[in-house]
Amino acid sequence: MKLKITLKRSKIGQKRKRRSTIESLGFKRTYQTIIKDDRPEIRGMIQKVRDMVEVEEISDS
Repeated sequence: MKLKITLKRSKIGQKRKRRSTIESLGFKRTYQTIIKDDRPEIRGMIQKVRDMVEVEEISDS
């Protein structure tokens, strides 16, 4: 299982920890979409910035 994650809000004006989490996920700009493996570490990072991202589960096909 993989996760399709889209950054929906800008990291400008966010606290340093939230900006760091967004950058750790691999985002460079707003409305960028990345695909990550569904792992507990990734789910935890998504949970920290859940109001800024949109997540969709996709299969490994």
